[in-house]
Amino acid sequence: MWKNYFLNAIAATGAIILIMGSSGFSSNQAHTVTDIQKNSTLASIWDLDQENYSGNMNMTVYRSPSCGCCHQWIDHAKKQGFQITDVKTDKMEAIKKQYKIPANLASCHTAIIDNYVMEGHIPATDIKRFLKQKPNSLGLIVPGMPSGSPGMESSNKQPFEVLTLGKNGSTQVFKSYENY
Repeated sequence: MWKNYFLNAIAATGAIILIMGSSGFSSNQAHTVTDIQKNSTLASIWDLDQENYSGNMNMTVYRSPSCGCCHQWIDHAKKQGFQITDVKTDKMEAIKKQYKIPANLASCHTAIIDNYVMEGHIPATDIKRFLKQKPNSLGLIVPGMPSGSPGMESSNKQPFEVLTLGKNGSTQVFKSYENY
């Protein structure tokens, strides 16, 4: 439990800290926050809130009632302070069509916040950064279900990109995740 508190308290500083006999570390060695994150069994890298945002935190998430990873992504968003209205529906294809999600970029859940669409396993810090910028676009997309992304955590981490979806259907990279 102390690791979660400690990680949140120092994450933004990038501080080097001293760990005295903690499991997974040698005694009396300095370690970075990244070292602790990689060795921590108590916290996900995605749990660290690295983006200050004071705007609307109310998000509606549409998902299939049978999808477990969607629920895990919702938990991730809640940990970042989002208030979630969880709408379970068997009409996900119609939801994606309504919000102009191209089929080749679709994922398992679709979230709506401030009239923007957030498709798939987007890190909550990226959503906050996007909302602060208020771009003239439809929203953000993480196509598919990349292993290691929020809600899809595993030791097998695939590189993935968060894409901005333009109103004309075009995309551009908002953020890339290679080594996380």
